[in-house]
Amino acid sequence: MKTAVFLFDLDGVIFDTEGQYTEFWDGIGRDYLGDPELSGKLKGETIAKSLQRCFPDDPLRREEVRASLYDFEAQMKFEYVPGAYGFLEYLKGQGYPTAIVTSSNRDKMAQVYKSRPEIRDMVCRVLTGDDFARSKPYPDCYLLGMELFGAAPEDAYIFEDSFNGLRAGRDSGGHVIALATTNTRESVAPYADLVLDDFTSVLDGLSANFGLFEGAPLPVF
Repeated sequence: MKTAVFLFDLDGVIFDTEGQYTEFWDGIGRDYLGDPELSGKLKGETIAKSLQRCFPDDPLRREEVRASLYDFEAQMKFEYVPGAYGFLEYLKGQGYPTAIVTSSNRDKMAQVYKSRPEIRDMVCRVLTGDDFARSKPYPDCYLLGMELFGAAPEDAYIFEDSFNGLRAGRDSGGHVIALATTNTRESVAPYADLVLDDFTSVLDGLSANFGLFEGAPLPVF
């Protein structure tokens, strides 16, 4: 087994879905809470944590919004972030351990598998918000990913886009690569070792840079 392990958030990293979630949660914030910019406060959290945050004393409203979210996710488009599929394909072919580490629950992943069944075979493991007690920004999810592969933090490469996710990656001790798909490059840079717009530069630089993941500094893509 290769030394380096690669841990990927899902939304905004593998799939270009954050814009759709922004629309949904900003709508919820506007309609129920008078907060048309609610989505930015929730990105990276589990559904359960977000609903509890928004409606702490209203379980009926939580279930109403949860049902609306599930209906919304059933209609979502799961388009790959540019280069993401090719990068996962390369890692699989080279035998690198990989995992999706997402705050989404298993119900959401069922919708992903329905739309993109190939993703099941592109990674070694899928960890959801149902697999850890504390969601991002706590590092539990990424520490669990490392533990599954018997990897030390210095051998883990974590790909994230949200501030909660970036904090989780940073606090896990792994190398953090920020995707500027949801937030600006300037805003995510303080949380990351490397900032990418998408994965196309990774694919362009594979022949020159791969192998550097093995016990060496982050490659410059």
